[in-house]
Amino acid sequence: MADKFPFNKVLIANRGEIAVRIAAACKKLGLASVAVYSEADAGALHTQVVDEAVLIGPAAARESYLNIAAVLGAAKESGAGAVHPGYGFLAENAEFAQAVMDAGLVWVGPPPAAMRAMGDKAKARELMLQAGVPVLPGYQGDDSVAKLKAAAGKLGYPLLVKAAAGGGGVGQRVVLAAAELDEAIAAARREAASAFGDERLVLEKYLAMARHVEVQVLGDQHGTLLHLFERECSLQRRRQKVVEETPSPLLDDELRSAMCAAATAAAAAVDYTNAGTVEFLVDPATREFYFLEMNTRLQVEHPVTELTTGVDIVEWQLRVAAGERLPFAQNDLTQRGHAMECRIYAEDSAANFLPQAGKVLRLQWPSSVRIDAGIAEGQRVGVYYDPMLAKLSVHAADRRQALAAMRAALADTVLLGVVNNIDFLQAVLADTAVAAGDFDTQFIERTFAGWQAESGLPAEILLAAAALELQPAMIAEQGADPYSPWASGSGFRMGGGER
Repeated sequence: MADKFPFNKVLIANRGEIAVRIAAACKKLGLASVAVYSEADAGALHTQVVDEAVLIGPAAARESYLNIAAVLGAAKESGAGAVHPGYGFLAENAEFAQAVMDAGLVWVGPPPAAMRAMGDKAKARELMLQAGVPVLPGYQGDDSVAKLKAAAGKLGYPLLVKAAAGGGGVGQRVVLAAAELDEAIAAARREAASAFGDERLVLEKYLAMARHVEVQVLGDQHGTLLHLFERECSLQRRRQKVVEETPSPLLDDELRSAMCAAATAAAAAVDYTNAGTVEFLVDPATREFYFLEMNTRLQVEHPVTELTTGVDIVEWQLRVAAGERLPFAQNDLTQRGHAMECRIYAEDSAANFLPQAGKVLRLQWPSSVRIDAGIAEGQRVGVYYDPMLAKLSVHAADRRQALAAMRAALADTVLLGVVNNIDFLQAVLADTAVAAGDFDTQFIERTFAGWQAESGLPAEILLAAAALELQPAMIAEQGADPYSPWASGSGFRMGGGER
């Protein structure tokens, strides 16, 4: 199949579970895959599932995975003809996309011009207003302190101060009263400058009880632009999603149709191609929705859309980048059943979601669910990168069955050696409001503030994990002794015979 492509080898400019996912799509299409890795990721799972891997730098992210010159050097060294950025900072970096194209490589993503337009929240707001897409009342002009204060006075409170560049909640501050504005502006500006190299700010009215619903779009280079329906992303902690699902339990057919139409209009306004996501805030009281931002890349939660539509989004990212036409029209796309995804993080949910590190002593995933993982048993989780380890996705006939399947999948997951959020996810999904579909973006902060796990692991599990960790050293130390039980694999039992 690869002979139909203008490239036969893809460099994956990312790590973890998304790099593993892209490698699988390459293999499906008969394309060779190349991983890049830092010294901290030597032997990581994503380096084992590809055809070749190239070391690009030390452990620190900005000196390796975010080093554009190093990534392009790896592409040249490996002979890759295309670059897929996965998601993350480079995936939405228009300068990186342009550098890939200037190097004569195929960029698996949208045009840099579309990335620049949607990456600038001030410009995006103007474009959406022109395109007739609903936008929250706000201000995107001269961002001097005096102008921001004047605009805030006209908008009223509460409002949101947010970075004009970037996303993911970085450079954002909620302001409840005028007395808080100066500090919020200063803090958001510092954070934006540090994270994005751009300290510009915009203002928006703040919806305290909003739902976060996004629409997946997909366009080819021949004028076809489609939506693949919505995803509900309101279950968040610290402005980061932890549970996603589709269809949204909030939307009816009328609201779904209006939001999906607005999403395709938003994408068309910037001549969008490849995969992207248009994000909206929905006021559940009025059922009015507003443009939030557009992520000009693949989303972490794309598996739920793939499960309900049957469309392999990553495969079509590669095919669209190769110049292929989408073989289906909007009316050909339907949703079947209900899908739900949980993100597994190496974090202490009881300590303000503090990232954790350690060695994975035992790992067992549940059967009959989709697993997108970036770790394997025996590997070490470090402190340098995003703490997301894997995603569990389930698909069922309806939401009730999907929720039950996800709770069962979490209960059947064994992940020992690294503190993780599995117990927390189980608690969230057991909440009656979640079961009823009645929640918003602040739900977890309100309902699970001060949450603690009900109980620790049973002592026998902890002892078994310790034995697994110590066994290799004991065998090495005692293996020369023919009478040592550690030297035998016969099933020796204290107080009993062999079995």
